[in-house]
Amino acid sequence: MKFQALLYFVLSLFGCDVGRSTFVDRIVSDGGNALESRAVVEAGVARFECLRSASGQCYYTLFPRDCSAADAKDARCLTTPIRRFAVADGDTRQIAGLRDFRLCVSERDGAAAAGCGVAEAAR
Repeated sequence: MKFQALLYFVLSLFGCDVGRSTFVDRIVSDGGNALESRAVVEAGVARFECLRSASGQCYYTLFPRDCSAADAKDARCLTTPIRRFAVADGDTRQIAGLRDFRLCVSERDGAAAAGCGVAEAAR
C-alpha cells in the first residue's frame, strides 16, 4: 500500500493524474426523482451515466474548474462551457482527455447552463 501511494505521488510530480473523482447528482421535483446521474473521472477519462431522467435525457454542461461567478475575471467562462452534450436515460457516454472541470447536469436542455453558474457562486 505504501508503494502504491509513493508511485501515485511520483506520477503526480510528472503531471499524471491517476486519482478518481465521482460526481452524483439528484434532482427531486414534485416528490419524485426528476434526475439521477453519476459521473466518474479516472486517469483523464470521464464516464457519464444517466441513471434516470424524467425527460428521457440528462443534459450535461462542463465548465472550467477555476471559473465561477464569484471570482471570474472573464465573464465569458460562465457562458462558454468546455462541452455540452446529452445522454439518454439509462445510457452512458465516455470522453477521454477531460480534467479540471465543473459539472452541471439537468433534465432539461439548456437549464444546466443557465442555472449552474448561479448555483456554484452561492457555494
